[in-house]
Amino acid sequence: MPPFATLPRRWRSFRQAGWRRRGLMAEAACWLLAARLALVFVPFPKLATRLGAFVGPADPRVAQAAAAAGPDAAQLARDVSWAVTRGALYVPFRAVCLPQAMAARIMLKRRGVASVLHFGAAKGRDKPIDAHAWLDAAGVKVTGYPIARQFAEIACFV
Repeated sequence: MPPFATLPRRWRSFRQAGWRRRGLMAEAACWLLAARLALVFVPFPKLATRLGAFVGPADPRVAQAAAAAGPDAAQLARDVSWAVTRGALYVPFRAVCLPQAMAARIMLKRRGVASVLHFGAAKGRDKPIDAHAWLDAAGVKVTGYPIARQFAEIACFV
């Protein structure tokens, strides 16, 4: 949640965005909330069945789904990226990489754009393992970028 001193500035920024962008940001906030609630209340194995096919990073479907699919799909992916990253600033909970990737994936799927949800892991400092999720679509880095070097990609959902 942003500090109260920045709320007027953020509200002005939100009002200055066009209606289309405001609608996308509101949709992103709703999907971020849905993703957060799903992660809290639904066991991950059950949730994973709804995310797509679970494949290794070398699977040919990964490159195919993440490849550039035309200028319209790429622009849509950039717009969704903007909406999710901005929407994550306004929700009253900490929307980290996985809820952001899940929300963006749902928004893109609803618009007919294929995406790849990547999972990576690294040896953690404070805990045994750190995890990270990021999303690619239509040749665009949608959420979770930049990726720290210590993360090794372990699996994907296509």
